[in-house]
Order: sequence, then structure tokens, then C-alpha cells
Amino acid sequence: MIKKFTSAIIFIAFIFSVCVSAAPSPGDSSLCSVVVEAESGDIIFEKNAHERRGPASTTKIMTALVALENSRTDDIVKIDPRAVGTEGSSAYLCAGEKVLLSDLLYAVMLGSANDAAAAIAYHIGGSIEGFAEMMNARAEKLGLSDTHFENPHGLDGESHYTTAYDLAMIAREALKNENFRNIVSTKTKAVKLSDGNVTRVFKNHNRLLFEYDDIIGVKTGFTKKCGRTLVSAAERDGVTVICVTLCDGDDWRDHRKLLSAGLELYERVTLCEKGGEERIVHVCGGEKASVGVCCDEKLSVTLSKPHGKTESVTELPPFVYAGFEKGDTLGFVSYYLDGKPIGRVALVAKEGSAVKLKKKNIFGK
Repeated sequence: MIKKFTSAIIFIAFIFSVCVSAAPSPGDSSLCSVVVEAESGDIIFEKNAHERRGPASTTKIMTALVALENSRTDDIVKIDPRAVGTEGSSAYLCAGEKVLLSDLLYAVMLGSANDAAAAIAYHIGGSIEGFAEMMNARAEKLGLSDTHFENPHGLDGESHYTTAYDLAMIAREALKNENFRNIVSTKTKAVKLSDGNVTRVFKNHNRLLFEYDDIIGVKTGFTKKCGRTLVSAAERDGVTVICVTLCDGDDWRDHRKLLSAGLELYERVTLCEKGGEERIVHVCGGEKASVGVCCDEKLSVTLSKPHGKTESVTELPPFVYAGFEKGDTLGFVSYYLDGKPIGRVALVAKEGSAVKLKKKNIFGK
């Protein structure tokens, strides 16, 4: 039996784009920085991108990701007394009050509330240490060997560190989560606190969101030890780039310059439109001798500019046996750039084909 897929796109393997430069960041005043293309993770620009430094409140990107992956946004969180009065930026939570997890996440990602981050940690991890272990496990799953968290809020710690590159990879993963993406792109949010009796409005600390239409987040940070830290992302014409700077006194200007430079180096290319790549396949033992196939999803990839000509290879058998349904996968089209795979799309049947019943003779055979 031919396996039926709900989506024509099976995978996009090894998205390939020529490494643009991996050179020192242009016009960058940070100690460490990196700009990456979000789909492939390719480094566009970098400076000391693998040097370990404190992340300050950009830590909260991982906090939000772990929370969203291990809880529901409509969960009710009873504020643990140990979270109340956490040093630094605060939502001024009260012990025992009940708050939606989603509201705590807005407080964390817009208002950078350390007590809200701690409350999430106690709710999901049982303790600050337990939640930090979850954060470290998630970093390890991403293959990040230069990141270690002690807490969910980013206050300085002896073994609380990451790198510009690792932060970019964490942000890249987090931006795949629709809830996370919606939260960090929100400019202001009214949150119910004190069991719904008090409304507090949090304004996103990311100034770039208010100044440029292509900015989609992500998080600011600062401690005296770390200096100013910033993770931002921009999307234009289907292309997304992520920028990270650590210890940068001119981060707003640097990010705008770096993001714009990165966006100019890539473009979104459509390899197959929905219903495209029409082919005919011969059918054996069916009511019809052949059936049409096509891709039932649009397939697009991000490629660096300039790039070579894309090529496609169709993978279809000489014939298929009847007994399949509309939408069943009968073959594939693979796409290549300079001989490297950049995408693969399933070819699905445009209609089903029942097995042809053999007519009986006068003897019932």
C-alpha cells in the first residue's frame, strides 16, 4: 500500500547557499557578533562569534523556548514565593497569585521581568536549578557546546555563559515556534496580574520593533558585567536573518546596519508552485491506463545572491499498480544547485485508481 502523506513536502535537505563572507562584521562596535541566515543557519558575518561571554537577559530566549515546549500557554501558574522579589527588572508578582503562563511570557520577553522568569522556572522545573538543567539539555540537543545556563533570567553567574553564535542558533530555533514568534514581535501587551485585579502594560524593550517594519524581535539584555547584549531578527521578502551582538554600546545602529547588509545578500526562490511539476504515470491493473501527478504544496528556499541555475530530477517508476487514492505519493522531484541538494517535493496522485475487476465468463470463472 502506498503511504499517504498530509504534505507534499517531505524535507528540504541540506539547504545550500554559498557562504557569503564569514568575515569581520562591517561597522560593528561589539566585542562579539554574528549574523546568520535563519533557514540554513549559514554565517554571513562574524566577529569572535565563538567566544564565551555572559548573555544577560537574552538568556530569556531559551527560557521562553523551554517553557513553550514543556507547558501550555493557557496554563495557570501559581506564583512561588521564592520567585517574588527576584533582583532586577520585575513584574512585581505576589506570592500565591495566579497568572496565565502566556502573560508571564509577555512579562519576560517584553518587560524582561526576572521574577516572571523565576516563576516560570519554579512552575515547570520545580526549582531554578531544575529548570536550568532543562535549558542546558535543550542547548545540548541543538549541538551547542559553548553554552551553559545557571538561571532563567540572565543575572550574572560564574558558569552562566554562551556565545554570539550559540545565541543565534537558540533564536533560530525559537523563531520556529509560532507562539514565541508572536510574543517577541508584540510591541505592547496588557497583562492581568494580582488574580486579574490589576492590569499592567508591558512595552517591548526592543527599540528596533518601533522603528523598522521588517523587525520581528527578539530580546535585549544588560548587566554591568556583560554590557549591552542584543539579539534581533528581520524578515524581508521571505528572507530572515538573525543578528547577535555582545557587549555593544551602539547596538541599535549596529543591528540595523548588519541586518540590512545580510538581507541584501539573499533572496527567496520558488522551486515549485502548488499543482506544478505535472507528470503522467502509467497504471497497471486499473480502470485507467495512466494517472496525473503533481506537487500539492509550494516549495521555496532561501539562496545567496548571486547563485547558479537550479536543476531538478524527477523520480518516478515506469508504472504503478492500481489501488492507490488521490493524494498518495507516487514519486518525487529533487532540486539541486551546483550539484548540491536544496529541496525535495513529493509528487501526489491527482486522482485515485481502483483495481480493475476481472470479468467472469459464462462458467463463473
